[in-house]
Amino acid sequence: MLKRFFSRLAPLMVLASACGFSQAQNTPIKFQLDWRFEGNTALFLAPAAKGYFKDAKLDVTIDAGNGSGGAVTRVASGTYDMGFADLAAVMEFHANNPDAPNKPVAVMMVYNNTPASVMALRKSGIRTPADLNGKKLGAPVFDAGRRAFPIFQKANNIASVQWTAMDPALRETMLARGDVDAITGFTFTSLLNLEARGVSAADVVVLPYPDYGVKLYGNAIIVSPRFIKENPAAVKAFLQAFTRGVRDVIAKPDAAIEYVKARDGIINVEMEQRRLRMVLGQVVNSPDARAEGFGQVKGPRLALMASQVSDAFGTKTRVSPDAVWNGSFLPSAAELNILPGKK
Repeated sequence: MLKRFFSRLAPLMVLASACGFSQAQNTPIKFQLDWRFEGNTALFLAPAAKGYFKDAKLDVTIDAGNGSGGAVTRVASGTYDMGFADLAAVMEFHANNPDAPNKPVAVMMVYNNTPASVMALRKSGIRTPADLNGKKLGAPVFDAGRRAFPIFQKANNIASVQWTAMDPALRETMLARGDVDAITGFTFTSLLNLEARGVSAADVVVLPYPDYGVKLYGNAIIVSPRFIKENPAAVKAFLQAFTRGVRDVIAKPDAAIEYVKARDGIINVEMEQRRLRMVLGQVVNSPDARAEGFGQVKGPRLALMASQVSDAFGTKTRVSPDAVWNGSFLPSAAELNILPGKK
């Protein structure tokens, strides 16, 4: 009787062992986006939907976010293993929390240039940064463009401006109503939001930070140091699979929006296609990105940004560029060669 029991149990033990081995090979990764599911998130949703992460033996869960600051703190707390956040927010966290045990580090640059800009209605008479002198600007207090405005201000000799704070949902509405003279924000967000409020793109003056002397890096993939220590191979595999997906998105951006719609069925497909094309052209496949290489940073530029963020954000300690960046997990140069030349 006992012999028969063990003979029946043995196949089940083998099956359980096999299942356990299979699960162990698929490393779970909780990934925090910086914002809700919009066109630009196709960069992450495409490799997930096409099975590239699964091919890399990863079980990746991607969640919407509510800002870069939130993404940084959630990765720092261990709630998420990896995330997507503005590099300036990562720098600020490091410099203001020098004793934090698990400060996130950037491992791949995705937005080689900050998407931040100043936007004004053409009827305001604002055409250049100098025209902002004495004007009323509006943005949420945590907006990346507002936080970095002192750098823009210094680079363009702007004497002074007045600031009005508001909820993110009211920013473009207040500009359209004339409550403020100009706003700061990510171009691909605010410009389309203004159009949704009946303002033609032709009636908006856009002053992109990179075009006016502010060469800040934008959003990067960030990782918890604890996760790096425990799963270094998974970090490398994630970046390889992600790069593979970005190549596909660049090749067929409009089609990639289907992956965004699968996560948020009420999106405006045409608008999100436009948003994604703007992101690709302005910050992913920009001249600076092609010069430096996708995913990578240059030491002198990173060091300058660290100094500028320390000054503009008034951090408790100075930002150490070496502490916020770890490029050792990047794919090979051949794998990173995904940016097409300017058309």
